[in-house]
Amino acid sequence: MKEISITGSVRTEIGKKATKAVRAQGLVPCVIYGEKKGENGLPEAVHFVVSEKEINKLIYTPDIYLVHVTIDGKACLAVVKDVQFHAVKDNVLHVDFYEVTPEKPIVMAVPIAPQGLAEGVRAGGKLIGMVRKLKVRAVPAAIPEKLTIDVTSLGLGKSVKCGELSFEGLELVTPKEVVVYTVKMTRAARGAAAAAAKG
Repeated sequence: MKEISITGSVRTEIGKKATKAVRAQGLVPCVIYGEKKGENGLPEAVHFVVSEKEINKLIYTPDIYLVHVTIDGKACLAVVKDVQFHAVKDNVLHVDFYEVTPEKPIVMAVPIAPQGLAEGVRAGGKLIGMVRKLKVRAVPAAIPEKLTIDVTSLGLGKSVKCGELSFEGLELVTPKEVVVYTVKMTRAARGAAAAAAKG
């Protein structure tokens, strides 16, 4: 997994008015949920702000990152947990981070990529990706930038499900029945099959 660093400042005022003022300055409100738990048993949260420019480098990319977050000089490791976007403008409104430690497993959604030319594609079909990411559980250092899936033996009308996949050092969290890739019959392939049947 790639790594990136961001620097922020603690937010002292929280509320709609304060949030609006923060965004007007080109800053994005963020929250980081720590490893420590408060009296209520919930993770302690630190509210802070980061420049929109820094946040955009982290969010508007297909890559996943282990984030080195520094807030007023205090550093920690984190991953992005949730992002809120503006409904119309699509700019980042808010980011939730979750603090991680190198030795503790975390759950991350990792991008997938096909490998090889599927048999069904050679026969005139089309390979369709049904999901873009799969969720895995592992220690941060073991999580790859992407998961490569061999589709070579996938025939026409066939699919590969999450339950058929395995990756060393990773536990797949995505439900087993989720279809990852499928080869769909195209019009051309149907025509060829019909012609072959008649001939």
